[in-house]
Amino acid sequence: MRTTPIGIIMLNDEREHVYTQNNEENMRIVRQWADLIREKILYIDGTRAEVVVGSEIITGIRIAQKVGEELSRRNCKQVIMCYNVWNFPFLVWPFINSLGKDIPILSLSNNNGKYPGNVGLLATDGALRQAGIKTHRIVGEIDSEKTRQEVYDWIRASLAFTTMKNEVYGCYGGHSMGMETGYFHLTPTLKVLGTTVRQIDQLWLVETMKNVDKKEVNNGFKWFTELLGERIKYDNKMLTPETLKTQIRLYLAMELVNKEKGFDSCGLKGQRELTEYVCLGDVAEMLMNDPYDWRGPKESIVCATEADSYAAITMQLLKYITGGLPTLFMDVRLYHPDKKIWDWCNSGNHSSYYADLSMDPEQNFKHITFHPALEFYFKAGGASVEFNAAPGPMTFARIGLWDEKLYMVIAYGESLKLTENEQKKLNEQTNPTWPHVHAKLEAEFDEFLQVFPCNHIIGVSGDRVRILNYLCEISGITPVIIGKRGNERMMPIWERVV
Repeated sequence: MRTTPIGIIMLNDEREHVYTQNNEENMRIVRQWADLIREKILYIDGTRAEVVVGSEIITGIRIAQKVGEELSRRNCKQVIMCYNVWNFPFLVWPFINSLGKDIPILSLSNNNGKYPGNVGLLATDGALRQAGIKTHRIVGEIDSEKTRQEVYDWIRASLAFTTMKNEVYGCYGGHSMGMETGYFHLTPTLKVLGTTVRQIDQLWLVETMKNVDKKEVNNGFKWFTELLGERIKYDNKMLTPETLKTQIRLYLAMELVNKEKGFDSCGLKGQRELTEYVCLGDVAEMLMNDPYDWRGPKESIVCATEADSYAAITMQLLKYITGGLPTLFMDVRLYHPDKKIWDWCNSGNHSSYYADLSMDPEQNFKHITFHPALEFYFKAGGASVEFNAAPGPMTFARIGLWDEKLYMVIAYGESLKLTENEQKKLNEQTNPTWPHVHAKLEAEFDEFLQVFPCNHIIGVSGDRVRILNYLCEISGITPVIIGKRGNERMMPIWERVV
């Protein structure tokens, strides 16, 4: 997976009789942090974080400039400034000006009375903040699991932001059905995230479909047939072997065009051109978001249904903060007040991973059925993918706009395990042929309703609230954390003084 290098350095006292006594220990601490980060920041494809350690502890102006230039040449896009002892704060400027100050900065110190790293942190980090540079601070011992986890969360957030800054989102067909909350609002997105968009007509995909490898289409069809058997509910009209093969062709065409154009994520408009004249996009979108296909394991490539661009950006951020996990895209469909349960479903790109939370497709597809597309909406036919998301903790999020300013609603919750009878009763109230997440949030219905930006919500496995908060504060997105986590959030200084 794509990632960006992390720089890690330490400032010290400029007095020779001081630094000659403690530089060896200081460098040991820096290298220990670097080794921990390389070990723990791991992506699901085996990619590890690249950590660049400054060649010297900074004790003077020329060394500060040298180390900053080293990290710059190694393309470091974020920096961890360790503090283990008192340092001369002004040395931060020749270092940071040589590296570049418009990058995420973490100030990381011990909490030790004999060696007052936290005094050096507050003096030096305070100098950066005086100049309007946003930083984050973590103080704790290196052998503390709590401290380590905070550091790993900050790194995950920073890597997501700095990786996405140089990406291009491929929008196939524009926002669907005039959904303006799904539009790629160019200027605020470029200012905050740096990500831009290239819009390509869906005709490009249709023409590419004509040239995809027929052998691969047949291999994909055979794979689904073996995995699903009679759970492919052919009706000889909407869902036939040929309409399913057309969906596989669409997947292969998107894969080809993404690679040709260099897109790291994409969105598929679908309605109405493709859904009325080519096929329903559900199978193709599922396969794009899956961490496998019939050829074996692969990187999950974000594809947002209905070309919902801010959904795609949210999905890409969630993918990166989790080390490459697939994400779920859902309609905010129905709330059951008697149970305090949301039923979130969409004829679209639920990754099949969420059927059983497995990297083995055979495990997930045991729970999946392909149904005929609803002719009422999707005249060209194809398969709708149906399953109930596996139970477990989840984080839900979505980027929105308030008066051209980006914000992200963040909620912790869980996907529930219900009885088969309960699932059936709930699903029949919406659409039983689509994928469902029966979600329970920490936040109340009224709070969710009043702040949520649109009709589409994104989910990912696990508790990622702190990472997303770091990500928002690093990037300049306003975090709107709902439920009790929102009450616990500490507002950073740059929000308090403006």
